[in-house]
Amino acid sequence: MATVDECRNVLEKMAGKVAKKSGDFEGLEDFERTLACEITDLDTSFSAKLSNGSLTDLIDGDDSDAEVRISIASDDLIKLSKKQLKPAKAFLTGKVKVKASVKDLAKLRKALKVD
Repeated sequence: MATVDECRNVLEKMAGKVAKKSGDFEGLEDFERTLACEITDLDTSFSAKLSNGSLTDLIDGDDSDAEVRISIASDDLIKLSKKQLKPAKAFLTGKVKVKASVKDLAKLRKALKVD
């Protein structure tokens, strides 16, 4: 099982990658959402804002008003970051659960696609 600090570091790195690529995302100029990421096996959550293709304001804790909710186990988050688990497979096998509108899912897929 990964630690809370390891998960936070992975999410911060992902936020940095999204920020570096934010200019590459067309159609996301007015897309602003709050996200909550629950790390299921650690009983902890993180929140962030997605605005204009950038993931910012990553903080510890849940945002009960988040428009997008992601649930994942700590080890699966680490595997995703190391490319040992593909995002599509994780989603289809239920290792990653996302609660969001269909429109938001399509935009999130585009915005959060990081190398």
